[in-house]
Amino acid sequence: MDSALHPRTAHDAPLDRLGRPLRDLRISVTDRCNFRCVYCMPKEVFGKDYQFLERRELLTFEEIARIARVFRGLGVEKIRLTGGEPLVRRNIEQLIELLAAIPGLDLTLTTNGSFLDRKARALKAAGLQRITVSLDSLDDAEFRRLNDVDFPVARVLNGIEAAAAAGLAPVKINMVVKRGENDESILPMARFFRGTGHILRFIEYMDVGHTNGWRMDDVVPAREIIERIDREMPLEPVDPNYSGEVAERWRYRDGSGEIGVIASVTQAFCRGCTRIRLSTEGKLYTCLFATTGHDLRALVRGGASDEEIRAAITGIWSKRGDRYSEIRSAATVRLPKIEMSYIGG
Repeated sequence: MDSALHPRTAHDAPLDRLGRPLRDLRISVTDRCNFRCVYCMPKEVFGKDYQFLERRELLTFEEIARIARVFRGLGVEKIRLTGGEPLVRRNIEQLIELLAAIPGLDLTLTTNGSFLDRKARALKAAGLQRITVSLDSLDDAEFRRLNDVDFPVARVLNGIEAAAAAGLAPVKINMVVKRGENDESILPMARFFRGTGHILRFIEYMDVGHTNGWRMDDVVPAREIIERIDREMPLEPVDPNYSGEVAERWRYRDGSGEIGVIASVTQAFCRGCTRIRLSTEGKLYTCLFATTGHDLRALVRGGASDEEIRAAITGIWSKRGDRYSEIRSAATVRLPKIEMSYIGG
């Protein structure tokens, strides 16, 4: 009997060196994206000559599903598909079907929304439960400048509505806020999504990777974001949905909805981090700000059993001591970290 199909109790789940359990797996299904957002995949780095991974290097859907079953057996409760842009991976619905067949998983996906108007129904039919859309501005000119491929914001908004209509509601909308770039869009975004049933979340601009030219001066602190909104649309705090939730929740006092802020720069939440990341070609990363990974693909393609893969993952997690955001400094910012477009956000 395959133990990966029959999850052990929480008492058997591995803990890292800080006593954090393994609960969340983020799977990057492609290193490619059709956007060139300035804070993630700037054109000067990811230009027409950039060498993306070859198809044979990518984990197959069957390999991803097998690894996911092993993780489920270790206590993982939630899987989020990321990229790159996950919807550029051909036949992604087939992977969703495989993952949706694993009992007890919360299955979700993060997308830039550019294909949602066409694919939302198929994603839901395949078994996707929830979806998050990255959207950094409602102003069309600003949005086109930020994605740097002249993509119109109306298409993303259409995709959000298509996702809601398909049953992927409430849709979460993530806005990365960078001072001087799009912080003037904080209030317009809040006004627009208030009362829609969608959940808007503001994310502090982070020093992920080493190609986005991050500076602390570019960060708009979560507290400032809340204060800006509260002055016009009064807010009150809300308890987290679960232990370790990364977004701090706030709701409008008039009952017209809620927002969230993700403050990994100014209010580090490392102590509650239960996430691990699997890259497109099968490397395991224990932190978003990691500099090195662990090769699972070699085990999978080398004939390892599920128990051997399980033991390898347990060993990696048990040695984990990551708390990057708590120890961020000028020195750590300069480290050659793995790009977010490679291991997902």
